Amino acid sequence: MAEHIVSSYDIELQNLRKSISEMGGKAEQMLDFATLALINADTILANKVIAMDKQLDLLQKDIDEQAIVMIARRQPIAVDLRTAISAIRISNDIERIGDLAKNIAKRSIVIAGQFEEKTIVSGIEHMSNLAQHQLKTVLDAYGQLDARAASEVWLKDDEVDALHNSIFRELLTYMMEDPRNISFCAHLLFCAKNIERIGDHCTNIAETIYYLVTSETMPTERPKSETVNL
Repeated sequence: MAEHIVSSYDIELQNLRKSISEMGGKAEQMLDFATLALINADTILANKVIAMDKQLDLLQKDIDEQAIVMIARRQPIAVDLRTAISAIRISNDIERIGDLAKNIAKRSIVIAGQFEEKTIVSGIEHMSNLAQHQLKTVLDAYGQLDARAASEVWLKDDEVDALHNSIFRELLTYMMEDPRNISFCAHLLFCAKNIERIGDHCTNIAETIYYLVTSETMPTERPKSETVNL
C-alpha cells in the first residue's frame, strides 16, 4: 500500500512538471508568432496569438490547482514542497510572458501597413530572438533541473536590457526625423519594452529553478543595465 501511495505521488509530481513544460512551450510559440506578426504585418497570426492567451490562462489555473491540492493532501517537505511552490511561481511568470506576447500581437494589428522598411523592426526582431533563446534555455533548465543553466540565463539579462536601450535610441531618432513616424514608433517602443519584460520573467524563472534545485536563493543581486522606462 505504501509503495502505491509513493508511486501515485511521483506521478503527481511528474504531471506538474509536464504541465509547466506544456505551458512554457505555448508561451514560446506565442512570442515567436507575435514577433512574426509584427515584422510581416500579419494580422491573422496576431489574432491567433491573442486567442492562445486564453489557453495559457487555463493552463496556469490548472497548475495552481494541482500544486495547491498536492500541498494540502500530501503535506510535502524539502524538495517536494519546493517543486509545488516553484510550479506556482513559474506558471505565474509564464502567464505574464503570454500576456506580453499578446500585447505585442495587439500592437502589430494597430500598426499593420504603417511602415514599409522592415529594417525599422530589425532591432526588435533581434531582441525577440534573444529573449526567445533565453526562454527556451530556462525552460530546458527547468526540465533538466539544471541550476547552472538557469544561472547562465540569469547572468545574461543585461544583454536584453542593453539591446532595449539601443532600440529606444534608434526609434527616438526616427520620431525626431519625421513626425509622421511618431505613432507607429511609439507602438514599437512598447513592443520593445514588452520583450525587455519578458527577459525579466525569464530571469525570475531562473531564480526559481535555482531555489528549487539548491534550496538557496541566488547569491548576488541580478545584473541589470540602466533601462529606459516608458
